[in-house]
Amino acid sequence: MRNQSFTTEFVTLGISQNPNVQKTVFGEFLLVYIATIVGNMLIVVTILCSPALPVSPMYYFLAVLSFLDACFSSAITPKMVVDSIHERKTISYEGCMIQLFAEHFFGGAEMIILTVMAYDQYVAICKSLHYSSIMTWRLCGILVGVSWTGGFLHSIIQILFTFHLPFRGPNVIDHFMCDLYPLLGLACTDTHILGLLVIAKVG
Repeated sequence: MRNQSFTTEFVTLGISQNPNVQKTVFGEFLLVYIATIVGNMLIVVTILCSPALPVSPMYYFLAVLSFLDACFSSAITPKMVVDSIHERKTISYEGCMIQLFAEHFFGGAEMIILTVMAYDQYVAICKSLHYSSIMTWRLCGILVGVSWTGGFLHSIIQILFTFHLPFRGPNVIDHFMCDLYPLLGLACTDTHILGLLVIAKVG
């Protein structure tokens, strides 16, 4: 799929070029990442071990949301933390595409799960007498499946757009991670229409 692309790696500029700021970024983001993973996994384990889970879909959705949040953080933060202590911050083309896929996959699934949780609360408040008959475990499983499928479709569209872009010139991304808009700026082609399509899809 990449026969027209000659770029094998990208250079990210990170958050700052100042060595002192980079050390601060390393420490702060490492602590925040650890707290995020530990916090989200504690929520998941607590909910799974709780007797309230079988009677409340809300906790089931919360466990899925916490798991997705931990995955989303792991798609971006570890590479950013490691890069903050390296003078040259590079990522391979393949690594960039994997990061792009993962961040949009988990981010898209999170957005849909939040919408599902809003629907769950709507049913609990406005149709409280019918809540248990509407929010069955079968429906909860379908809604979670829809969130994962929606995240996958959202992400695969981004990847298909990006795979067909020719990268032959500059390879410096003015960002701390691989994302679609910085990559559109590096492509050796007119990406105006593609940018509008991406905005329309996200909106």
